[in-house]
Amino acid sequence: MKSVLIPLAPGFEDLEAVTFSDLLRRAGIEVVIAGLHGGLIQGARGLRVQPDATLDEVLGREFDMIALPGGMPGAEHLKNDVRVQALLRRMGQAGKYTVAICAAPIALAQAGLLAGKRATSYPGFIDKLDLPTTMRVELPVVVDGMVATSRGPGTAMDFALTLIELLLDKTRRDQVEAGLVRP
Repeated sequence: MKSVLIPLAPGFEDLEAVTFSDLLRRAGIEVVIAGLHGGLIQGARGLRVQPDATLDEVLGREFDMIALPGGMPGAEHLKNDVRVQALLRRMGQAGKYTVAICAAPIALAQAGLLAGKRATSYPGFIDKLDLPTTMRVELPVVVDGMVATSRGPGTAMDFALTLIELLLDKTRRDQVEAGLVRP
């Protein structure tokens, strides 16, 4: 079974974290939501989530993907957390998927994972960074090798469906999408 780690920091984007968790689980992917600290984690819009574990409890586990929800100040916390940064670098070096949406691509950039890649983010976030070899594009979802990025809450469902396709296949993505009754 494929597995995805979703690190959750205070101030995460509620819609993105819930959408990732829900759609990936619908596809039969194991999802572990790991809080940067113990207890409830409050999102940017007030949603309180009880993570499955703390980040420290799962640092030794292997995952097929790490998926970073955006939101502020959640994305800043992910960017500045030494454990998240070490995990991103380790997964990138191991050829595992590192993905982020909204403001969270700043954490990928901090880990050096956007160098030489095409990437997107919430307007203005990666544009402010000194990333001379990163090609910034304004598409809803961008996949470049083992790195995937997306724009924001409005693209969360398309992004999560893309992650299903990356981890499993288009058939499973289509099955999950059909059950959503999207127009």
